[in-house]
Amino acid sequence: MSITFYWYPNCGTCRKAKNWLDAHGVSYHAVHIVENPPNRDEMEQLYKKSGLELKRFFNTSGQKYRELGLKDKINTLEEGELLDLLASDGMLLKRPIVTNGEKVTVGFKEEEFEKEWLDK
Repeated sequence: MSITFYWYPNCGTCRKAKNWLDAHGVSYHAVHIVENPPNRDEMEQLYKKSGLELKRFFNTSGQKYRELGLKDKINTLEEGELLDLLASDGMLLKRPIVTNGEKVTVGFKEEEFEKEWLDK
């Protein structure tokens, strides 16, 4: 199973997730989420495969999120507008995003990584 690991090297949570993947021998292709964010179509696929609400993909504690005033807008924007926003700037994305094309995790929770990314 080929895993893509979207991360931002300056993000502490991303570093923890990377260390976890490395420590558990999980091979992955790392993608710098700010330099190469998922495009609109990729973002839509990630969202649909994740089973999560689209707003869970937003980095709500990020400066860009606050600058754009998204806290007040996020519940009124259409799905397409939200996807366009997410694809427009990697700093808006909650990270890391890990996918194998079928499963998707957003953020890092050790229990979730164990369940989804360890071969059993």
